[in-house]
Amino acid sequence: MERREPRNDTRAAVAAPAPRPAEVAYDRRWAQDLRSSIRCSAVLLALLLLIDAGAGTLTPPRAALWGALALLLFLVLHPARATAGEGWLTSRGLLRTRRVRTDQLVSVRCLDGVAQRLVLRDTSGASVEINPRVLVANPPLWHRLDEDARVSALRGSLTCGATALRRVSERIDRETAMTVFKVSGLD
Repeated sequence: MERREPRNDTRAAVAAPAPRPAEVAYDRRWAQDLRSSIRCSAVLLALLLLIDAGAGTLTPPRAALWGALALLLFLVLHPARATAGEGWLTSRGLLRTRRVRTDQLVSVRCLDGVAQRLVLRDTSGASVEINPRVLVANPPLWHRLDEDARVSALRGSLTCGATALRRVSERIDRETAMTVFKVSGLD
């Protein structure tokens, strides 16, 4: 009997690629929006103190009042930080964090008003409000949400909200086209 050497097959030695970790999309403009809210509050405080000092009526209680007013403005302007991963979207505000399962969405509503909001609600009753501008400014965040909303629609859990998602998608497409035109000089 012949003794055979084991084959040195390099193809067998190559392992299947490891599954890549799920990508997480962040609001890239959040830090810039936070700095803007801090600047607005600081400018308001400086102007109020300057005007009050110029009028000769600045006292410690009035300075505290102006500081409280500037703090209130900061609280109103503080942006929520949006983060999305495979199957979830989180919105972190100053006081609370809200998380919704985007692969189990039940409804998506668009609230019009002074500031437009997109309200996402999942099967467990959790909801998140997000500004559509955040999705327009962050294509990876929108892509993650859109992909998961399609999964929800295929599963049959997304009963209302296709119109709102389509409007956001059209807005993103329109702004992307405008950006391409501006960059290429065709505007």
